[in-house]
Amino acid sequence: MNKFKKVGLTALAGSLVAASAYAGEVTVAGGASMKVKHNDMGGATNSGKSFSMGNQLTFSGGGELDNGLNVSISFVLDQGDNETNTEAGGSEAPFDSHSITVSSDELGSITMAGEGGSSAQGAIDTTAAGDLWDNTWTTTTVTGSKPRASAAGSNGLTYVLPSLVDGFGLTASYAPKGTGADSSTSFAVSYTGIEGLTLDYGVGEDNGTAGSTADVTTMKASYAYGPVTVAYSDTEYDDETANQDQEVSSFNVSYTVSDAISISYGEETIEDGTANSSTNLDAETKGITVSYTAGGMTITGQQVSGDNMDFSNSTLKDYNVWSVGASFAF
Repeated sequence: MNKFKKVGLTALAGSLVAASAYAGEVTVAGGASMKVKHNDMGGATNSGKSFSMGNQLTFSGGGELDNGLNVSISFVLDQGDNETNTEAGGSEAPFDSHSITVSSDELGSITMAGEGGSSAQGAIDTTAAGDLWDNTWTTTTVTGSKPRASAAGSNGLTYVLPSLVDGFGLTASYAPKGTGADSSTSFAVSYTGIEGLTLDYGVGEDNGTAGSTADVTTMKASYAYGPVTVAYSDTEYDDETANQDQEVSSFNVSYTVSDAISISYGEETIEDGTANSSTNLDAETKGITVSYTAGGMTITGQQVSGDNMDFSNSTLKDYNVWSVGASFAF
């Protein structure tokens, strides 16, 4: 990623506050995207073409203190990160995520994240197929087809332990009690000790809503051999509320044709415990994606299909979506 600009922190701090801290630098990076999408919703009124676009700026800074600790900050300005809202002409809050991290080789790192932060489990809960369900969520009004929330992470603390054994990583996070909701803890372990293999396991609590508590468990594995990568993931939501359990499983196969071209195929299945799932039909999503990258530009074409998106056999809840988009990184 190319950097827009570098600004000395000492100069910046001098213009903002009287007390200087330490020498470091701030970097500004950005991205923009645009997409055209066609939705075939089995005759539903929201079928048709739609256009969307988004842009993002990320401000990052950091440096080493006199005591050897490293401090880094990150602040994101994001317009259009919620595609549903963007397509509908709405607006999102411009301040997406922000964090402060203090770290050292001996002590590991601790991060305080604001809105947009991820818990230890939430950081790995993207499905193996890359959340294909999100295409259904942005083109239908079927709330049941959206996976439950991951373990709470916004406005919380995350601690990454220093590496004690090569290939192993341990992470713990804590989000304090909110209005009417309990605090949430989360833990994750990762293993990358074998070339090409990545294993992740995370557990946590989704206590972000008053009166609703769920234990969340995510398992994920991927293996890359030459140009081929295969991945599998499974996330289970064990809700204390009756008929609210859910399981989301997914697999994906990708092939790197060249440095510029890649192709992937993935599937996702959502098994839901709501009363609407009494028909025992799982929501199923399948998609194929082709990407071409040249420098900071990536052009992506995608075709996604979904069946039983309200966990019933209604043809109005089957869909077929294709999209072509371009993204630019600066």
